[in-house]
Amino acid sequence: MALRTPPPPAPQAHPQPALKKVLNRWDTLAIGVGSMIGFGWVVLTGDWITTAGPLGAALAMAAGGAIMGVVGLTYSELVAAMPRAGGEHNYLLRAMGARWSFLGSWAIAGGYITIVAFEAVALPKTALYLFPDLNQVFLWEVAGSEVYLTWALVGVVAAVVITGINILGVKLAGAVQTFVVLFLFAVGALHLLGALTNGEPANLEPLVSNGAAGFFGVLIVVPFMFVGFDVIPQAAEECDLPPRRIGRYVVISVLIAAAWYVMVILTTASGLSVGQLATSELATADAMGALFGTPAMANLLIAGGIAGILTSWNSLLMGASRLLYAMAESGMLPRWFGTLHPRYGTPVNALLFIGVLSLLAPFFGSAMLGWLVDSGSPSIVIAYLLVGVAFVILRRREPDMDRPLRVGGRGNGGLVIGGASVLLCAGLLSLYLPGMPAGLGAAPWILFGLWWVLGAAFLLRVPRGITPGPDAEHRLLALLASRRGREVPAPAELVGR
Repeated sequence: MALRTPPPPAPQAHPQPALKKVLNRWDTLAIGVGSMIGFGWVVLTGDWITTAGPLGAALAMAAGGAIMGVVGLTYSELVAAMPRAGGEHNYLLRAMGARWSFLGSWAIAGGYITIVAFEAVALPKTALYLFPDLNQVFLWEVAGSEVYLTWALVGVVAAVVITGINILGVKLAGAVQTFVVLFLFAVGALHLLGALTNGEPANLEPLVSNGAAGFFGVLIVVPFMFVGFDVIPQAAEECDLPPRRIGRYVVISVLIAAAWYVMVILTTASGLSVGQLATSELATADAMGALFGTPAMANLLIAGGIAGILTSWNSLLMGASRLLYAMAESGMLPRWFGTLHPRYGTPVNALLFIGVLSLLAPFFGSAMLGWLVDSGSPSIVIAYLLVGVAFVILRRREPDMDRPLRVGGRGNGGLVIGGASVLLCAGLLSLYLPGMPAGLGAAPWILFGLWWVLGAAFLLRVPRGITPGPDAEHRLLALLASRRGREVPAPAELVGR
């Protein structure tokens, strides 16, 4: 009897790359807090104080923190219910349909990318404070700002390093974030100690300047300064935490950031007189040096500013890349953006795209700082407003949706919070309009317009007629697949994408 040769083993299918659930609670909280405490507190605090006075600026930041806290409550419930990469993208798709989802996603992506570019310009500006001879090899001038090769290369090198860290894995990026945030808080604690022991109460006069115009002049920067708590929802799919806890960390991170900004305003004002503030390039650093009587402490605060740059840059790059990845997964952006690194499980192409943009930003000079702050803020508020609308819609249409964290209870409390979020964001958005006390200039509106012109081209890719609902993404992908003559994916294939 002949022996039968066994068939060769079937080839093993290589597992598809996937996002890795590796972020612990400290990583998650550091991502949220670190993204909000960037470099603005070093470079802009002096302007805030001269615009509104120490008390006026502190009240504006406290009010801004309260507004963002209400917005954060809507996010906390939604991320606990839908802990998936892309945050806003998922909430709007389920509540309002595909095209509204694209608009909200594109808005917050624009806000993220402007902040990443901002940090790429802020870093060489900070380095110039520590190294006055940094400006070598003149290149050109942009809006009165001279650009030097050596100055720009500081931002370029940092862009390469931070993008590389994020490609190498979210756990590495989270660990770096936690370490740098701890250093940042240590510097902040020293600044507070200096103000409590050596601050001059007389420097706080006048407490309020320019009345309502000063208050709103500070309030308009709030979206830019507080953007980042929503990076936690962007990375929710990579958090190794119960969904309810992820939602809580969204609100906690906002409260910490608000306390930080109020503290920095008051401590800086206590260290410098009105005249000194008017002539200071970096008021927070100069105040630190004055409070301790040594330039070395000013340099230490600059190091804290650099830490803030790195934490914000790292977090917002993480958030923006996950958002572009989610939009690509839903067919709203080219599939190229949805490519994950085969080894590290990170959205490598989305990271490279944003990394290249941040690499180019320093070559436009420090004039870009103000433009980026102003151009990104309206887009951020638009996204927050739409999330508030989605929150209200889902509360009314899907009252029994699984919500591990339910803000405001099961009654009308949640609807009140959602409605308040919408109204506050609408009011904040109106401040940017021409003719308002804090209306934006021409250059920020041009940058804002260019981003949305580009978005309009991608919006045309998004099919009409995709109605809201829990399976909206499946129906969107099915329609796109049928248009390309491919097999319509089954819902089971989409689970845990």
